[in-house]
Amino acid sequence: MKLCELFGQGRTVFSCEIFPPKKDAPVDSIYQTLDGLKDIRPDFISVTFGAGGSSGLNRSTHEIASIIQNQYHIHAMAHLTCVGASQADVDTLLEQLKEDGVENILALRGDVNPDYPPKTDFKYASELAAYIRAHSDIGVSAACYPEGHPESPDLVSDVRYLKEKVDAGAQHLVSQLFFDNEDFFRFLERCRIAGIDVPIEAGIMPVLSAKSIQRMVSLCGASLPQKLTRILARYGDHPQALREAGIAYAIDQISDLIAGGVDGIHLYTMNNPDVAKQIAGSVTSIRTL
Repeated sequence: MKLCELFGQGRTVFSCEIFPPKKDAPVDSIYQTLDGLKDIRPDFISVTFGAGGSSGLNRSTHEIASIIQNQYHIHAMAHLTCVGASQADVDTLLEQLKEDGVENILALRGDVNPDYPPKTDFKYASELAAYIRAHSDIGVSAACYPEGHPESPDLVSDVRYLKEKVDAGAQHLVSQLFFDNEDFFRFLERCRIAGIDVPIEAGIMPVLSAKSIQRMVSLCGASLPQKLTRILARYGDHPQALREAGIAYAIDQISDLIAGGVDGIHLYTMNNPDVAKQIAGSVTSIRTL
């Protein structure tokens, strides 16, 4: 099933993101994460993409997507980046995914890894999305940025570039993390005015560590609202208290987003199924209202 077909059925789509194990860990170490996530019955699980070195593709991304699809019987979406894949790599991956019954790709530009020279066949995610749509029948998703991509000159230009990705073939969008729902609702309004009518999922990352969230914010350009800043100031030196406050904040965010009629919630799990289950358990009852 193409992920875009999950939407418009009278309920909020709920999905999760995981990442492959570290290079020195076996790929089957991901089973512990997946065993925990299967209990919350996400509509789909996406698998992030890492640099694959001289061989190009990160094989564990494809393998994990196949495991999710065929062993756990949950729809899977494999991430793919322009900087990590040549045209030949994309052709290979499309064939592998087809053989394994994985029907969805998240097309990204990606960040350059200094350890691996970037591939240059595709410069932008819109080019990658267009190529995939032209050479396969796989579902194509793309990323979006409620507060604007860090490299965009302004919010108007950012939505214009996003429209190019949708026009190129992206059928579904997943947002970068954000912590102020008003930023997301304003972003949705800009998208709809611009004629972007594909489903847009809100990306939510629970704050579990002051250090890690500050690093993520610096990378993606998200802002920290006053309420969250106060939480970090008060509980930053108390890991368990911050964990509980961060989960509560995420649950409040998700509840408000669902009440606002969002298409879906995409939870950045950081491979922590216990946190995902705690959050999902608190919002499951309101998803179908």
